Amino acid sequence: MINITIDNKPVQIPEGTTILQAAEKLGIKIPTLCCLKDILPITSCMLCIVKVEGKRNMLPSCATKAEEGMVVINDDPSVAAARRTALELLLSDHAGDCMGPCQVACPAGMDIPQMIRYMSEGDSSGAVKVIKEHIALPAVTGYICPAPCEKACRRGHVDESIAVRLIKRCAAELDLAESLPYKPDVSPAQDKKVAVVGAGPAGLSAAYYLAQEGVSCTVFDKNEKPGGMLRYGVPEDDLPRSVLDAEIEQIKKLGVEFKQGVCIGTDIPLEELKSGFDAVFIGTGKASPDDSLKFSINSGTMETDIPGAFAGGDVRKGLKLTVRSLADGKKAAVSILQFLNGEKVTGSISPFNTRMGKLEPEEFKQFPAAVKKEERNKPSDFSDGIDKNQAVYESAFCLHCDCRKADLCRLRIYAQEYGAKPTRYKGSHRAFRYIDEHPEIVYEPGKCINCGICVHLTEQKKEKLGLTFIGRGFDVRVDVPLNRSIAEGLSKTVDEIVNACPTGALAFKGK
Repeated sequence: MINITIDNKPVQIPEGTTILQAAEKLGIKIPTLCCLKDILPITSCMLCIVKVEGKRNMLPSCATKAEEGMVVINDDPSVAAARRTALELLLSDHAGDCMGPCQVACPAGMDIPQMIRYMSEGDSSGAVKVIKEHIALPAVTGYICPAPCEKACRRGHVDESIAVRLIKRCAAELDLAESLPYKPDVSPAQDKKVAVVGAGPAGLSAAYYLAQEGVSCTVFDKNEKPGGMLRYGVPEDDLPRSVLDAEIEQIKKLGVEFKQGVCIGTDIPLEELKSGFDAVFIGTGKASPDDSLKFSINSGTMETDIPGAFAGGDVRKGLKLTVRSLADGKKAAVSILQFLNGEKVTGSISPFNTRMGKLEPEEFKQFPAAVKKEERNKPSDFSDGIDKNQAVYESAFCLHCDCRKADLCRLRIYAQEYGAKPTRYKGSHRAFRYIDEHPEIVYEPGKCINCGICVHLTEQKKEKLGLTFIGRGFDVRVDVPLNRSIAEGLSKTVDEIVNACPTGALAFKGK
């Protein structure tokens, strides 16, 4: 047995143990992308490097054997900086998006590709669940949203953008027509109360997401009925009031209480309201110069300069788009929950994202949906919405240019953790390739970091062909030998290599 210390913590380990293994024994997390148990260290990612006293250079902890008396430094700014550089170098040649351009363009950050995957299979219930994770009033926005997501849709470079707004509206209206529309899980009731001022989109959204967390919400509004500008500013021809009423009813079913005909600031002073609640959200719409509610808002956390008060929607800066106000409401709900729990109010975290940018015409042909022989009824042909069959049909033309493994990709997870910038080292990345000839998986070589895990696994499990490194130097890539297809190369190791792949290079098909 030998003794070493890692970040001033002593540990006794058998001779021959690596620094990484010793750290695991201490419960110290050292990141790695190319290391897998029962496979010899590959040291290709250099993310697991640490400092060792007396050594000139940092060393890969996955391959460096511990020595008696060794002093290892893992938690150090210089180590973090070196790991960030390693991640940025890997990202500089990354040909793939974490999120599809449509999701990036959506002010609410809705996972549009996932919604479309559900609809392509006729599963409108699954689609609604995805939608309502981010948008409290999907049917409403299905009528009036200007659909910035469609302007960003890559399908538009092939023929015409996917009809995202109409697909969303179809899923939402099918749900509302059910005897029991979708109701999200609600956490046990907390001993916390929040007053929501204004029953417009921002206030409705804040109440919807707070109620799901077990927070008691009371909405105060000066008008006779809830809805704010959606009811009193949008023409009935553009937004049927029956749709608005039906979606507000779903919010009421979560236990949200509405008090109409009450003007906060006039009928009840804000300070008096605050005294009866643990926090206040103000979503009163665009403020006028003589409005008794004046205040500044932190756009990152939605906090105001009034302690315990948060705000969003048009009251913030005249956001104009309903979907932006809905996004503000959810964003504020996250901050309010942090405030109620006595945590530091930091707001929601923006997910890490890499972007390929503009693709060349030949790259578009990599998407199976882009080269479908079937003639498409274009979205511009749709007039008064679409039915379920049309939504399923339209969904089949989505290119699905998002990453199918974005939430599990360790490259993305660590890039977020270390604050890596994907554009730090600029230059041309590899051409985009999308190989889906295998019945179970998709292979995107542009996301491969050449860690070698899949190569070693297929060799270890004795695949007949498996995967191997092909080429030399900067041109090296992982592929099936002898120019054979992925379908021929992989049979018995499919689950193992997809689960072991540290990026989205190898991913399962479907949802």
